[in-house]
Amino acid sequence: MFSKILQYDRELFLYLNSLGNESWDLFWISVTNKYYWFPLYGYILYLLFKNYGLKKTLFVLFILALLITFTDQLVNLIKITFQRVRPFHDESIQAFMRLVKKSGGYSFLSGHAANSFAVSTFIILGLKSHFKLVYMIFIWPLLFAYSRIYLGVHYPLDVLCGSILGIFLGFLFYYLFQYFWNKIFLRNIIDPQ
Repeated sequence: MFSKILQYDRELFLYLNSLGNESWDLFWISVTNKYYWFPLYGYILYLLFKNYGLKKTLFVLFILALLITFTDQLVNLIKITFQRVRPFHDESIQAFMRLVKKSGGYSFLSGHAANSFAVSTFIILGLKSHFKLVYMIFIWPLLFAYSRIYLGVHYPLDVLCGSILGIFLGFLFYYLFQYFWNKIFLRNIIDPQ
């Protein structure tokens, strides 16, 4: 059963990866580069500051740093545990795939997908009552995730599982953020001891 799932995963990878062509390669390499997303990060920072003020925004940034660190470490642990080779190291499909960019380490699961979905989920939960269009932020992790398949460094299952993990961790850290903000910070402001 599991081997059948992996076979379907390889076939889907080859199909999606083969949709690419050289004229789009630079675009997808740019999409996967976190530095090209700095304008989005700046806009998110602006929205946070506008709605939360300085103190709460700094706390949000602290929680986001913890979220990214935790997600990275968990992804690394999962990669070491499963040790799934990246598509370009899989001899059964090497001859049939397009390799645009090599990447080190193991394939399962996608850290790019996990981190981008985790941060996006957290931000959307925090700002959804303030901005109706905040859901548009999900364009970022969707593009980020697909770019990993396009470039030939992850299978679709790696990306899907990374996305699910990221969404789960985004929810978890958002509710932890709410708990600590309401229980510790607000209580100290309303009823200082």
